[in-house]
Amino acid sequence: MKNILDLVAKPKLVKVLWFLIPFIAVLILICKGNSHINNYLIFKNVFWHTVHHQHLYAFYPTEYFDKNHYGPFFSLIIAPFALLPNFLGVVLWALLNAWILFFAVHQLPLSSKAKHTILIISLIENVTSIQNLQFNPMLCSWILLTYVFIHEGKLGLAALIMVAGTLVKLYGIVGLPFIFFTKEYKKIIGYLILWSVLLFCLPMLISSPAFVLQSYGDWYQVLVEKNAENISSYQNIGMTDISAMGFVRRVSGYYDLSNFYFILPAGIFTLLPIFRYSQWKEVTFQLTYVAQVLIGVVIFSTSAESPTYVIAVVGFAIWYALVDSKPGHWMFYLLLFVLVLTVFSPTDFFPRYIRKEYVIRYSLKALPCLFAWLIITGQLLSLNFSSKFRHAN
Repeated sequence: MKNILDLVAKPKLVKVLWFLIPFIAVLILICKGNSHINNYLIFKNVFWHTVHHQHLYAFYPTEYFDKNHYGPFFSLIIAPFALLPNFLGVVLWALLNAWILFFAVHQLPLSSKAKHTILIISLIENVTSIQNLQFNPMLCSWILLTYVFIHEGKLGLAALIMVAGTLVKLYGIVGLPFIFFTKEYKKIIGYLILWSVLLFCLPMLISSPAFVLQSYGDWYQVLVEKNAENISSYQNIGMTDISAMGFVRRVSGYYDLSNFYFILPAGIFTLLPIFRYSQWKEVTFQLTYVAQVLIGVVIFSTSAESPTYVIAVVGFAIWYALVDSKPGHWMFYLLLFVLVLTVFSPTDFFPRYIRKEYVIRYSLKALPCLFAWLIITGQLLSLNFSSKFRHAN
């Protein structure tokens, strides 16, 4: 496995693969017709529905199937693409998602080899997300850049993208603990308040204050409904609740098991490493914590779908890249476990019957990432990162 990574992880080849494969995949989708770009049509119409004061979370069967679950602020993110013809808008949306994650990974305080390793491990999962025309690669990059900007002292920018990510999809809030990696946490809290007010109100420029305020209330309601739908998705071998909770519920058959029994311990074990004050200055500790957060926000969410896992896989890849150049065999086995069950299980490389009857039915895509999260959490709580890990730079 290491030889394969060393062979493939070359700057020019990585860059070509990273952009070319999603580009080809999206072109194929466009050729198949509008039914294959449904997510983009939902996104595009968030803008137009905001402009025309139409309910952002209603069903519009003549425009697309399913419905929107993103916040009103997303209308501004998608606006430049909504103004374009579908063909051009889809291509540019996909390439922007690919580029911004590529950019964010390259901003991490890691060696070039480590960055290439992250991109290679994440490549197929990124394609899966972009092929579904998802926002997740962009959201993942915003979480990464929240850390990067805090690390570089650009606190205003860190606060901006953290608030933006939260107002689009609540996952963005997971960047909040990163503020402990700067001594100027009071300053960044001030920026967070400022940007929260500004970005909350900004969609009013293309709509009206009353409509936007109502839409935020509607957003809360639709998220509550969506959570209930996700938990019950086992009834039709659903593609949501691909989470630690979904795995336990579907394997045990105890479908009434509350999220509380997972999210509370997960929250506690996510916050506990913050109390290791002596480790804060270690970049490897910080990046390992970023990896834990990226994995945890996915595997402990009932809204997690297969395309959401680009966030978790990037988290795993960061952790893998931090390990010494000669990791133990267990790391290779865990990498293989992640690649087979998390990354390749949704693709045509994986047997269809096994995917449907086992991987989807029992939310097995979450299992390798859950193992990784548990190991990372143990390391965050016990290791001396100045001696156990190589320096990031």
